Amino acid sequence: MMSYSTLTYEVSDRIGVITFTQPERLNAISEARLAELEAVLDRVEADEDIGALILTGTGKAFCVGLDLDLLERAFGDITYFEATVRRLSIIIERIEALEIPTITAVNGYARAGGFEITLGCDFLIIANEAKIGDAHTDAGVLPACVTLRLKRRVGDQRAKELMLTARWYSGAEAVAIGLALKSVPLANLLDEARAFAASIADKPRATIAAVKKVFIDGADLGVKEGTELELKSFVRYMSTEPYGREGYRAFREKRAPSWKQAG
Repeated sequence: MMSYSTLTYEVSDRIGVITFTQPERLNAISEARLAELEAVLDRVEADEDIGALILTGTGKAFCVGLDLDLLERAFGDITYFEATVRRLSIIIERIEALEIPTITAVNGYARAGGFEITLGCDFLIIANEAKIGDAHTDAGVLPACVTLRLKRRVGDQRAKELMLTARWYSGAEAVAIGLALKSVPLANLLDEARAFAASIADKPRATIAAVKKVFIDGADLGVKEGTELELKSFVRYMSTEPYGREGYRAFREKRAPSWKQAG
């Protein structure tokens, strides 16, 4: 395990886990947190052996957004405010672009910048006891990193409801609107997240990366253009990666594919 001042990072069975470890501050985002997330993401991006990444928190909150000390400075200096939010936005983009599945395991309160981080992940698993929401409009502030990601996940009307009412959603409600994949008891949250991560991490990393890239690159395309993108991605992948042929041979020969034997 690698311990930093605001988080820890550990890898076990090809699954990395980032845990926010400042429960007394409700895991709010400070400059130190931003720097440590950047450092950990450098490690994750360089590690070809990692198959999935989980983000979670300790205590009552996953993350409640920007730290109060940081906000005090930000509201007095819009240039600093912009630079800080842009820095967070880049971190979320890096999480989104990882070649592996990413999962937020929401253990408690998640709002504002913490909520924005969850939308950068491929999947959200939430504790039954947790509460999640955007909260920006309740404070008279505009969100900076979430609007379109949220719309793509839950649709236009639900996204507007969530953002404009600024209300908290329970785990069950988050699942009902498509914000979260599943809601589970807090005691089982990390085990559920690990099991789900493992169900994807046993596939070839290159296959997962190619699928994710189509989702990202095709997000704003129409059906015709999106289909062409998917076809070109298929041809490029099948021409350069061995996994499809190996998977086919393994099926014909009634054996496990080589990457699963190696694992």
